[in-house]
Amino acid sequence: MGTAAALIVIVVLLLAGVFWWYHHSTTVRQREFDDAKAEARRWVERLGGQVLNLVGSTEPAKQALADAAERHNAAGSQLEQANTPEQCRLTTRTALEGLYYVRAARTAMDMDPGPELPDLDGQREAGTVTEYREVEVNGGKQMASPEPGEHTPHYYPGGRVAGRPVPRGWYSEPWWKPALAAGAWGMGSFLLMGALFSGMSGVPAEAAAGQDPGGDAGGGADDPGADGGGEFDGGFDMDGFDLGGF
Repeated sequence: MGTAAALIVIVVLLLAGVFWWYHHSTTVRQREFDDAKAEARRWVERLGGQVLNLVGSTEPAKQALADAAERHNAAGSQLEQANTPEQCRLTTRTALEGLYYVRAARTAMDMDPGPELPDLDGQREAGTVTEYREVEVNGGKQMASPEPGEHTPHYYPGGRVAGRPVPRGWYSEPWWKPALAAGAWGMGSFLLMGALFSGMSGVPAEAAAGQDPGGDAGGGADDPGADGGGEFDGGFDMDGFDLGGF
């Protein structure tokens, strides 16, 4: 009887321990999720206020605010769908990208850009356009500039797209968007990057390379950055979490 009673006590203690561990883990996960969602909501609301209150007075500002509005719509959708801390953090990133576009719009209108923002993943490593460049690739002209202008109305905050760095700056066309949607680069994009960024200070050699370092023209499914990198836009789905689209 004594042995049986001892076994019963041990089983009860084990079950109690398992129950406590499960309850504690669930509480910790819920708290982490609640904190992450509150943080995401704070950035989404901040972006929404900026988008609502700013009106572009120049073409670059209008384009940047349109991009910011896209980010706000995507972040709002992501926030509604988020049910894990990781998805909340992706929402925060989307909102932060939008706020970088707002800063760009304010700069394009000669306004104070506002307070500094947290760095985006890969942003610093991607470098910055430091000089005006105009090149001709495949019969078309493409321009890059550190400043907004009539011919460079498209801003990018900097980051990795399909595994490759795209420097922060102003461009004549948003040539990185196809790679965001497809998760891979085409050979024409490598030629363009080589022409735009070769020898430019402030831009990493990887961004200025005229070919894929892996030896092919597109980042490919095995590319660690093939999820969209600098922005998570192209309509991809992550564990059932719709990342939005253009």
